[in-house]
Amino acid sequence: MKIYLVGGAIRDKLLGLPIKDKDWVVTGATEADMIAHGYLQVGKGFPVFLHSDSKEEYALARTERKTSPGHTGFEIYASPEVTLKQDLQRRDLTINAIAQKDNGELIDPYGGCNDIENRVLRHVSPAFREDPLRVLRIARFAARFATLGFSIAEETMDLMNTMVTGGELENLVAERIWHEIERALTTSAPAEFVRTLRDCGALKVILPEVDRLFGVPQPKKYHPEIDTYLHTLLSMEQASKLSEDPIVRYATMIHDVGKGVTDKTKWPSHIGHEHLGVKLQAAITKRIKVPNEYSELAALVCEHHTKLHRCMQSNPDTLLKLLESIDAMRRPDRLDKFLLACEADARGRTGLEDRDYPQRDYLLCILNAINNINVESLLADNPSAQPNVVINKHRLEVIANIKSSFDNND
Repeated sequence: MKIYLVGGAIRDKLLGLPIKDKDWVVTGATEADMIAHGYLQVGKGFPVFLHSDSKEEYALARTERKTSPGHTGFEIYASPEVTLKQDLQRRDLTINAIAQKDNGELIDPYGGCNDIENRVLRHVSPAFREDPLRVLRIARFAARFATLGFSIAEETMDLMNTMVTGGELENLVAERIWHEIERALTTSAPAEFVRTLRDCGALKVILPEVDRLFGVPQPKKYHPEIDTYLHTLLSMEQASKLSEDPIVRYATMIHDVGKGVTDKTKWPSHIGHEHLGVKLQAAITKRIKVPNEYSELAALVCEHHTKLHRCMQSNPDTLLKLLESIDAMRRPDRLDKFLLACEADARGRTGLEDRDYPQRDYLLCILNAINNINVESLLADNPSAQPNVVINKHRLEVIANIKSSFDNND
């Protein structure tokens, strides 16, 4: 019975990154051996155990063979005869197929250390294609390690293309797709995730609404980059600078999907893309099981981002309706996420990345003034009037005063 540290812990150590989790592989042992040594088995029929003290995962060395479509369609074989090399061969990338002995010696049968040094993401073996989720997983690694200079090996990208054109991604379940998207949104460069999926053809399968934006023109006056897909990537890059919140980043990714289905005869104008975008994001939510907190913000950004861009010129009634639509008075935290996504949209344009976005401070100033209204005193001074009418009227007066002050300062 031998135990080896494997996978991400070694990869991240070699990259000088913090080690979050440690996974271990055990060779020369049976399930009965593990239980006898005090390990706790995780589920039945799967050779993974938890250490009684550290709670780290220890898995028996195993091989896997694809027997049917889907992520559960594998025949798993774990026995004392399975070697460490065989176990490492079933892994996705060479950089994740490195093991370490207890004396610190590395075991690297597939060249993972060399690929780490050369910043290459390369599949270990042809068995890579047996799990279509690995296409999304590689895109996520490309996003995670983009700032370190990693790129995908040509032969790996070719294999990913082959898997997509072969229809293998059609068998992915919604929950697994969303899990990879959500994790990609927490990386340092989530735009690279989208870019990689499109490069291998997977974006058309996973997020066709975003893929459809490629080549869709916008007015050069407002969008020097012209292409809506490029604008989406640029906006995601800006969102990553403004916020680490994956909910903000998701809303930014989705905000302009409506432009892919507007009347082509009127391009590069996209009248009504906001409403169309709300419908499309609802379809995305249903298809890949997007959580409510993500979907709700995405819907608000789709529908109202252009209103925020124009808010400095809007009248008090329009501004109050905007705040009410976002439920800003009760949920200022959601307003903040909304403002960040809209600011990312405004800055996600070639040459305008550092532009000022006074709309954010303007709307926050209005919200602060509204929240400081003494409602009790206001209603006491107007005992015979309907409360909603009195409050609404006073809010509009407050907004008018702030608008006048901002206009005079301009």
